Amino acid sequence: MLFSAGSWLRFVLCLCACPFADGLRVHEYLYFQVLSPGDIRYIFTATPAKDFGGVFNTRYEQIHLVPADPPEACGELHNGVFIQDQIALVERGGCSFLSKTRVVQEHGGRAVIIADNAYDNDSFYVEMIQDSTKRTADTGAEGLMGRAKYMIRRSLEQHGLPWAVISIPVNVTSIPTYEMMQPPWTFW
Repeated sequence: MLFSAGSWLRFVLCLCACPFADGLRVHEYLYFQVLSPGDIRYIFTATPAKDFGGVFNTRYEQIHLVPADPPEACGELHNGVFIQDQIALVERGGCSFLSKTRVVQEHGGRAVIIADNAYDNDSFYVEMIQDSTKRTADTGAEGLMGRAKYMIRRSLEQHGLPWAVISIPVNVTSIPTYEMMQPPWTFW
């Protein structure tokens, strides 16, 4: 059975509207590129928090991605001064996703990327949801797979760097797939 161009387009649009295709839509992901250090100069995929946090409405050509100290960011940060006006890289665990986002917001962070604490997770995103409190956060919150966080932190440690330089968000709609520069450990 052959489809005409119009029939094929309607078929594809119908697939995109189906409930099982929800996780595949481009607008549900946020992409960022590590610019430095160069050995992890890849485009990474993050997912937005489901029901809290602000929206990325500003493009940052070069902004620091600062690993939080302590990594779980459940209280006062030892490196909070470096997170001000930057983006914090935080690890899952110890407290709610919302609590972590509020800690980064209180330190003046522009956004928070919360990574899974399983260093070998390279295929599943953690669904970041509101806790049972009535608190809110205005800072953007994104989720990252554990393997990506592990590789970023490992590279920073190897180079003796306190942070990575990233560009966020990256518009991937105009980048051909073969030029996408996704991490080699990511299935895509």
